[in-house]
Amino acid sequence: MSETGPRRGVAQIASLAIDAMGGDHAPESVLAGLDLAAERHPGARFLLVGDQARLAPMLEAHPRAKGACLIRHAATAIPGDMKPTLALRMRGASMRLAIDAVAAGEVAGLVSAGNTGALMALAKIVVKTLPEIDRPALAAITPSARGDVIMLDLGANVACDSRNLVEFAIMGDAFARAVLGLPSPSIGLLNVGSEELKGDDRVRQAADILRADTAINFHGFIEGHDIAAGTVDVVVTDGFTGNVALKTGEGALKLMRDLLKQVFTSTIPARMGYLLARPALDRLREWMDPRRYNGAILLGLNGVVVKSHGGTDAMGFAHAVDVAMDMVTHGFTDQIRQGLARLHTAEMAGNAP
Repeated sequence: MSETGPRRGVAQIASLAIDAMGGDHAPESVLAGLDLAAERHPGARFLLVGDQARLAPMLEAHPRAKGACLIRHAATAIPGDMKPTLALRMRGASMRLAIDAVAAGEVAGLVSAGNTGALMALAKIVVKTLPEIDRPALAAITPSARGDVIMLDLGANVACDSRNLVEFAIMGDAFARAVLGLPSPSIGLLNVGSEELKGDDRVRQAADILRADTAINFHGFIEGHDIAAGTVDVVVTDGFTGNVALKTGEGALKLMRDLLKQVFTSTIPARMGYLLARPALDRLREWMDPRRYNGAILLGLNGVVVKSHGGTDAMGFAHAVDVAMDMVTHGFTDQIRQGLARLHTAEMAGNAP
């Protein structure tokens, strides 16, 4: 479908805007991913932003996506290596037009596999943060021994104060309810120890505020090993620590995969053992499939913004769309507003610094 009607100040015309030209394998992987997503979300409508001359004929091979998409033409795309300051000037690029649609209220959110720095900068400047949010946070879902775990911040804010950490906890709580379907997700503050006296002032102050919020299931302090153990559902930390922890975990998973490959290919008996263990290993591979965890989310904005990995395939992109749709369907932004209202009431009553 081609776009018709006014483009500004109109009622919502689609569930999500999709940056069709962002990513290493765009637009092919984007359209194939949307075809999968359209099957999972039959009522969804997508504003597909990109080169209409390329997208329209390609959609013929993806009938489910074609039936769910409205194309908005964008003559250019933001290169993956472009600096955010330069990307801000590309007003006709597919990513920018998708973000503009969120800011205008035409869509509830967007998904892009394009330039991460550009997406974060444009989202913060164009979509803007919620009124009570000081800084948005970057969140992601990671595997643990007990199931999926949410981590934030993962690099959007290198240094944070106690108020930022409390806001991250409120946003993580809302995200876990919307995406993981948890009625009362447990929240943990990443610290150098689990004892109440451990950590610096900002972490201890944030813990005091969260303990006083009866609507938050605050577990307390956690340590690094608790992330993989799944001790809590939501891990809250500053962007510097969170990014280091995430990259360390990713490296550990890669090491485990490499070691398993070496073990099962080293000798003929080992290869025979692989045949016996293959069903269990296939389940392990499926559980650790990075495509299941594709989609970093910028939380705290006036809309849903999900960043898909640039090199993902159709299944990975579809998962990123799943995350965005869950957030939209379950009123994620409204849940954050409710949590911020509680925090503001506590501050007015003198229960928070």
